[in-house]
Amino acid sequence: MDDGGTLHSIGDLARQTGLTVKTIRFWSDEGIVPPADRTHAGYRRYGPEAVARLAFVRTLRELGLGLDAIRQILDRELALDEVAAQHAAALDAQIGILRLRRAVLTAVARRGPTPEETHRMHELARLSETERRRLIDDFLDAVFPNPGNAAGRRSMTPELPDRPTEGQLEAWIELAELTHDPDFRAGLRRIAEAHRSDVFTPPSPDVVALARDHAEPALDAGIAPESPEADPVVTALCAHCARTLDRPDDTALRRHLLSRLESAHDPRRDRYLELLALINAWPPPIPLTPALVWFTTALRVRTA
Repeated sequence: MDDGGTLHSIGDLARQTGLTVKTIRFWSDEGIVPPADRTHAGYRRYGPEAVARLAFVRTLRELGLGLDAIRQILDRELALDEVAAQHAAALDAQIGILRLRRAVLTAVARRGPTPEETHRMHELARLSETERRRLIDDFLDAVFPNPGNAAGRRSMTPELPDRPTEGQLEAWIELAELTHDPDFRAGLRRIAEAHRSDVFTPPSPDVVALARDHAEPALDAGIAPESPEADPVVTALCAHCARTLDRPDDTALRRHLLSRLESAHDPRRDRYLELLALINAWPPPIPLTPALVWFTTALRVRTA
């Protein structure tokens, strides 16, 4: 066959495509880019379509397809779109695993846990959706033993999406660790039971929400809870509660409110709700801790 003009040597193809001679020869041996002819000395010669074919093969290889699949695509034994869809699905699974690993490693780097804690974090990250639900149900059963707390359960339930971000995975790991803390569980159960027994239930605001609403302007104004400037804020909250309870605003009422707010004060709950919002893609919650610290301090000074 005429080897001038339209036919290329392996060296020509290497120069035009940027591939190595070794790679082109290997692909040729595998039947991916067969030669169009050979010289009398046995050297391979390739047709003009080889340059485009090599570029296509390189693209598919860089996308991660194996040579067997590429050969079948080139021979029209497989449809490229079907192979691409299958490969994309496989990559999605690999990406999910890599995100999980990165989330665990990032949490380890940030928190410096023990080897045992690192193992637990990895196990929590690897849980299936069913296992995650079982873990959360167990936690919420401990916090809300009363079947009438469906709304409370929903408001505390994380729903990790099918394709979580690394931030959501990190938040899930930390939240899942919190649910294993027996002291945290017991504290949330006490808060839930106090809320159920409180007269300040919907449509009336919860006393904790009332304290937050009254304390926030004082916090914004920089009023110290021990100062005389805090007196009107404390009086306003106590007067509101006294009217709701139909009882006088006296020391007994203030001690009752102090006890209720102290039982609700757990910074870990704020952290749980913050992590929950990250996982569920909800707006960031307003933390209760600053307002509860302000009001418990204010009431403690005035009921001593």
